[in-house]
Order: sequence, then structure tokens, then C-alpha cells
Amino acid sequence: MNEMLLLRHGETEWSKNGRHTGRTDLPLTANGESQAKLLRPVARAHDFALVLVSPAARARRTADLAGLTDYEIEPDLWEWDYGDYEGITTPVIRESRPGWYLWDDGVPGGESADDVGARADRVIARVKDVEGDVAVVAHGHFLRVFTARWLGLPAADGRFFRLDTGTYSRLGHEHAREVVLTWNAPVTS
Repeated sequence: MNEMLLLRHGETEWSKNGRHTGRTDLPLTANGESQAKLLRPVARAHDFALVLVSPAARARRTADLAGLTDYEIEPDLWEWDYGDYEGITTPVIRESRPGWYLWDDGVPGGESADDVGARADRVIARVKDVEGDVAVVAHGHFLRVFTARWLGLPAADGRFFRLDTGTYSRLGHEHAREVVLTWNAPVTS
């Protein structure tokens, strides 16, 4: 693989309000659609050998609006399963669990960081042998874990990689070692 372009889907109503959105399949907001369209020049700068997209409608719509219409749905790209905390904000969770932090504490009825990391590892194994560039369109927490695993770090180290909606990042190599080339880059009109 030469280079990997990561696209985080555009804004949804829940991402706008800070609600944990794992498996709830929400559409993009009007702003999210605009964010996705702005990613088109970044996506067009590559000739992708493989494009993988989360099954979620918000990721598929982002890929379509960014011009990445020839893609494969990859089930392992689903967002973190937030279990009992799906649709709830961190401040509300902390009312009953003071000091709760997703990366350390996980979620009842959902996935741990290592569970998400195992999914990320499967995708990484799939793309490493691709000849050419790869694009991945997915979700904030998943892509943070994915990047940690790309770098050989524990899944929970994804906490160090803040990732906003409608942004792009690039992963690649330097001297045959995995590196971050660009992170959390917004595209403006």
C-alpha cells in the first residue's frame, strides 16, 4: 500500500450534539453534506486501488458526496458499539458514573477499545498488501483506534488522536515504518 486516505463522515445531528453514535444509523445534516462535498478535491487527488466504507448511511453518503462511488462495504468499519451509552452524551453519563472516560472505562453492553482494535487490525491486514492507494470512510472513534493500531500502539491510545467530522487524514510510511502523514485536516471552500 502506498498511502491511505481516511475520511471521517460529515456531521450528523448526534455528532453535533456530542451524543455517542455507534450503531444508530443517522443521516448527515445539511452541514454534514457540505463537509462531505468539500472532501471531493482531496479524494480526486488519488487513483485508489481500493475504497472501503462503513455500512452506516452517514459514511456511505460521505463517500458518495466526496466522489468515491466505486467502493466496498466493510462491516469491520462500523463505529464503536456504545451499548447502553448509545445516544447519550458524556456529561449525562458522568451524572451516574463520575469521571467516566470511554477510553479507560468502556461501555456496558458494548465494545471495549480492544474489541474495536481487533476489527481495526483485520482491516489493516486487508489493506497492507494492496498495490496503490487506499481510502477508508468511517467514524471518529473507530478511525482513532485504527490509527493507533496502524502505528503499533494499543487500541486505547486512539484517545490521543482527536478527529472532527468531515475531515481527512493520511497514513503512510517513512523508511518502511508506519506513520501519520496528515491528521484531522479540514477542507474549506
